[in-house]
Amino acid sequence: MGKEYGSEPLVTVVMPAYNAERYIRQAMESVCKQQGCFGIELLVIDDKSTDGTREAAESCRKNYETQGMEKTVDRHGRRCPCDIVCISNEKNLGVAETRNVGIRRARGKYIAFLDADDWWNEEKLRRQVGFLEKYDGVLCATGRELVNPDGSSMGRVIAIPEEITYKMLLSTNSIPCSSVLMKTRIAQEFGMCHDELHEDYILWLRVLKKYGKAYGINEPLLKSRMSEGGKSRNKLKSAKMQYGVYRYMGIGRIRSLCYFFQYAVNGVLKYHG
Repeated sequence: MGKEYGSEPLVTVVMPAYNAERYIRQAMESVCKQQGCFGIELLVIDDKSTDGTREAAESCRKNYETQGMEKTVDRHGRRCPCDIVCISNEKNLGVAETRNVGIRRARGKYIAFLDADDWWNEEKLRRQVGFLEKYDGVLCATGRELVNPDGSSMGRVIAIPEEITYKMLLSTNSIPCSSVLMKTRIAQEFGMCHDELHEDYILWLRVLKKYGKAYGINEPLLKSRMSEGGKSRNKLKSAKMQYGVYRYMGIGRIRSLCYFFQYAVNGVLKYHG
């Protein structure tokens, strides 16, 4: 599956981080513990944090380089070798442009996004790489399990369709950013924009509008932390952002309102169904 690890990684993981000192080690370690026989490049980008995020990331990087991880876990008898690079923004850029810093620097054939307060199942990237290479897909996402700020399970798993079209995505954003693996050249074609909206949702819509569909692995390979400060937790603000995405995509007011109604219904079903 895929190419053997050499001078170039197969997957680049982009991890934006802002005041994530409490959580970033768990996120980074979940990348280092991925199973497979391909190389990973992990770009940790500190967005001018005011806590110890940068120091925590550097400490984790040095620990991995000096001690490594257990090697005998996958069918090839090893973990994915991981090259960790810590980057610091000179000023606070926001999450969209911080991810763009990583997108522009990515060397892998594929790019994955992981927020610094989330973490992955050890099989996630191996499963997704195999899926995209088998079907020559452009984007693959997974289901997720919601967890509390302390990391304990909320007992709630959010499913994902096996195939996601542009029209389906307009009704509900079923693609969690931290679950995505996509072709790097396509991420670099579009990039992320508009922090004041749902910047990741805009990217998925633009990609599917041009390239047709995304694939979903309906298993909770992502642990998604419901942090208190997340912008999606403010329902009124999130609703305004959702409507703003429709308008940004060039959808008329009436159609935007129709899609917004579907989004609201699907949101209730997703989290409370």
